Amino acid sequence: MINRLNQLPPFQRAIAKAHLCSAGASYEDLDRPIVAVVNTWNEIAPGHAPLRELAEHVKRGIFQAGGTPLEFNTIAICDGITQGHCGMNYVLPSRELIADSIETMILSHDIFDGMVLLGSCDKIVPALLMAAARIDFPSILVSAGPNVPEIKPRDSKAARQSFLRGEIDERTLVAETLKYYPGPGICPYLGTANTMGMLTEAIGLALPGNGLVPAQSSLRFSLAKESGIQIVKLIQAGISPKQILSKEAFENAIRVLLAIGGSLNAVLHLLALAKEVDVDLTLEDFDRLSRITPLLTAVVPNDQDHTVVDIHRAGGTPAVMKRLEPLLQTDIITVTGQTVRNNLSQVQEIGALIHSLENPLQPEGGLIVLYGSLAPEGALLKQSAISGNERQIEGVARVFNSEEECLEAKDVTPEEIMVVRYEGPAGGPGMRELHRVTEFLQVHGGKAILTDGRFSGASGGVSAGYISPEAYAGGPIALVQNGDRIVIDIENRRLDLMVAPKELATRREKFVPIQKKASQLLKGYANRVSSANLGAIIINK
Repeated sequence: MINRLNQLPPFQRAIAKAHLCSAGASYEDLDRPIVAVVNTWNEIAPGHAPLRELAEHVKRGIFQAGGTPLEFNTIAICDGITQGHCGMNYVLPSRELIADSIETMILSHDIFDGMVLLGSCDKIVPALLMAAARIDFPSILVSAGPNVPEIKPRDSKAARQSFLRGEIDERTLVAETLKYYPGPGICPYLGTANTMGMLTEAIGLALPGNGLVPAQSSLRFSLAKESGIQIVKLIQAGISPKQILSKEAFENAIRVLLAIGGSLNAVLHLLALAKEVDVDLTLEDFDRLSRITPLLTAVVPNDQDHTVVDIHRAGGTPAVMKRLEPLLQTDIITVTGQTVRNNLSQVQEIGALIHSLENPLQPEGGLIVLYGSLAPEGALLKQSAISGNERQIEGVARVFNSEEECLEAKDVTPEEIMVVRYEGPAGGPGMRELHRVTEFLQVHGGKAILTDGRFSGASGGVSAGYISPEAYAGGPIALVQNGDRIVIDIENRRLDLMVAPKELATRREKFVPIQKKASQLLKGYANRVSSANLGAIIINK
């Protein structure tokens, strides 16, 4: 059986085994395939708190299948805690830190034959996938799964808005929120965490069902053990991520993203993952597929009565893919060792929450790409999270140079479009999510929000972000002034600043980018990060 450790020169091998035995490994077990159990457990992020226990089930599966598990940990930031303050500047950069740290641990020791990656939340799952693609030996991802809420999403939303209006106190809000997040597990809405959990299945790097099986359930424990068993089979078969991550696999994942109205952040992450395996993926691919992939299901934030647990009860990601099967590439391999077609042949029942291709919720996908004079290189909008049928939104700009400025705004009028800039990858630096701004607008009014920053997967309303080029790079968003008219044309995929070119040229002559104070880490990130339309990846590595 494959064992990289035993391929080392004799003296080096002996010394390496001595160190491993000193750390607690059994000498005899080191002749088995050695599997890295890459954990992101901590006591801070609810989605990661269950991973210490889950890792034990993974290890049992690995050992049962004939492998030897060795575990190490890496960081994991909770987006919920970092919302609305400078901590959010570090969240997207942490994606690169995590991927780099895993690469460092795996390649520096050079003793592993495969790895199981345990992670749940927003930037962590993409980082794990990027590391797997970069290292390219047998890999499989295991999630903690979502928690199961006791109240409807609309009840949790109402409590937050009551607090913002000053109607309830902090303790009451915490108590109500704990009914929505009743215990460890991923937050139950269709944010980036659950979106990426579903897409990891769709792209073929997790076992069917892994994305949405509830946290701390017997089925979740079984899936973890099954993943441990499967990694040893993948090592024996020599199946690695680059064999799985084809252009066809990415298009399958995009189809699922569009059919569920998932998080806009997933676009950034799929672009970054594609770069790791040299797959040619651009915003144009998302736009092309969005026009021909219908929206098939709606949970919060696209609907206020259902959560991702309801998708699980309707059959989960496999059921969504079964509905989409005529549109998918089904002859490609996955970590099951079988093709997508073989995997989908196991799907039996599909709940009514997941609509058919013949009876979709919307004829187009939940996410669209906008272009125009305000976004020459693209912007993203989640049309599935817009209530009502308005397809063209026109208003006057109210400009802010940071999230903090926007949150301090007074007397917001119904005609105003909030433009929040210098929140892009380099200008932030770090490209913060502006979820608190979308909550602010729901309470205080305003027609829409536009930004070169990001949006949380939980955000709703007319919110167009990821505008490229960003303000810091001199994109047109840097030239917007209070009172300028802006048109968001959903039907024609347009985002336009209604200002004469001559006036914009005059403004550009006076343009000087705002330089925000930043830590050493964030300064380095700003100097090396690409535009959002390229995935906000680190360039010139």
